[in-house]
Amino acid sequence: MVGSGSPLPPGGLSQRGLWRVLVVLCVTEITSWGVLYYAFPVLAPSIAADTSWSLSTITAAFSGGLVVSALIGIPVGRLLDRHGPRWVMTAGSVIGVPATLAIAAAGSLPWFVAAWLLAGVAQAATFYPPAFAALTRWWGRDRVRALTGLTLVAGLASTVFAPLTAALLGHFGWRGTYLVLAVILAAVTIPAHLFGLRGPWPDPVEPDTDNAGGIADGADDDPARIVRSHAFLLLGAALFLGAFTAFAVTVNQVPLLIERGLTTSQAAWALGLGGVGQVLGRLGYTRLTRRSGVRGRAVLILGMLAATTLLLAVLPGPPWALIVAAMLAGAARGVFTLLQATALSDRWHPRFYGRLNGLISAPSMLAVAVSPWAGSALAELLGGYPPVFILLAGAAVVATVLALGSVPAGRGRAPSAGR
Repeated sequence: MVGSGSPLPPGGLSQRGLWRVLVVLCVTEITSWGVLYYAFPVLAPSIAADTSWSLSTITAAFSGGLVVSALIGIPVGRLLDRHGPRWVMTAGSVIGVPATLAIAAAGSLPWFVAAWLLAGVAQAATFYPPAFAALTRWWGRDRVRALTGLTLVAGLASTVFAPLTAALLGHFGWRGTYLVLAVILAAVTIPAHLFGLRGPWPDPVEPDTDNAGGIADGADDDPARIVRSHAFLLLGAALFLGAFTAFAVTVNQVPLLIERGLTTSQAAWALGLGGVGQVLGRLGYTRLTRRSGVRGRAVLILGMLAATTLLLAVLPGPPWALIVAAMLAGAARGVFTLLQATALSDRWHPRFYGRLNGLISAPSMLAVAVSPWAGSALAELLGGYPPVFILLAGAAVVATVLALGSVPAGRGRAPSAGR
């Protein structure tokens, strides 16, 4: 339950309402990520084989949708600050259904690209950023508990949908699989967002100054000043490189493992077990927030991302060891997602969370967009996926260094809100 020392935001939901929102978002994030993201790396080789479009071209279409998601995410953040998540996320679910149907029906490459661009609009309104904004505002000072719960459960998206997609592919082909997934998306997310996210949109809770270290130099009163600050710019750059690494590893992990000798089914299961790794990695995040400062936590998590990516790059086998490495990479990716969710509220006032999150998520979503195509293109250029993963590990090392300067004055040892 919500902690007794952490009052609800004025005009906020009851404890029952808070748990309803959390459960709804857990279910819809699993489904939205599973259909609009994790199904693609499993289906992409079959799409290429069936259509004769190159894998890099297909991945570029997928990346184009993620670019749209990054750009649309900026105005979505402003809408969330003003109106809350109910209608924004419901609209995203509604748009996602015809987008998925269009992907399934694509008879030409331009149609396929256009369908993924439409899917990008749905992603902007249904993926983590709007869900994080909803929980940050509704749960107030207990947001870390809610965000951890959401990402623990939603981390199972790949665990559920990668094997499910592989199973559907064997029976229906890639087009039939996307048709089934569109039905699942419609049946689960539209009514859940419409009826489960109802309730007043509260004023943000004041930061817990005992935990947060106080407001630095009045900068929290001016979002334009925050956006121009060195801390915000360095944080954005670190999250950009971290997201680039995390999602390039996710999408390109299947072809890497196939290159190492695993079957498509085994590689899909490894990707799914990476979701279990995400959940296990997030279990200790609340304890980590109590024992580490904002800067140290960011450096540790980004360093883990670099180390696990390098492990995948250099480990030749056997299959069980590759699956363990995939789970470790999933654990690092899972904790990185919580770092993204709490980075802003660790550093600045939550009243601007939606707006700032839209701005800082845009380059991260661009990284998510570019990374799948970049991984496959670099693999063609370098003659395989292991050198690509070495480059990705290097990008995560640079992110680790940038994170050292990502904390504004007065917040050096600020744990995340919540006790």
